[in-house]
Amino acid sequence: QLQASGGGLVQAGGSLRLSCAASGRTVSSIAMGWFRQAPGKEREFVGFINWSGGNTYYTDSVKGRFTISRDSAKNTVYLQMTSLKPEDTAVYYCAAGPRTHYTKNEYTFWGQGTLVTVSS
Repeated sequence: QLQASGGGLVQAGGSLRLSCAASGRTVSSIAMGWFRQAPGKEREFVGFINWSGGNTYYTDSVKGRFTISRDSAKNTVYLQMTSLKPEDTAVYYCAAGPRTHYTKNEYTFWGQGTLVTVSS
């Protein structure tokens, strides 16, 4: 019901755009969040967007570099990543839930994850 795509290998300083297509019950969710999990680390919050108003919020480490947007007609949320750093390397997950929040437990539906690797 959430299909993430767009991951790949990119050099430091480069850009990448991830997509998350929603279908089924996830379409009525209020919030779409992005999280990431680096090898050996906990899954961490990246940012979220409110479906209706488009309000966004980001964790400090990606502010000014990452942008979340949505295309309501396509039921798709995007994560535009610029000025990528090796420490951004992780599996990125999109998630849908009833309210915008930075806690992963607040999200009901999860995509399968897409790997982003940033080389130095």
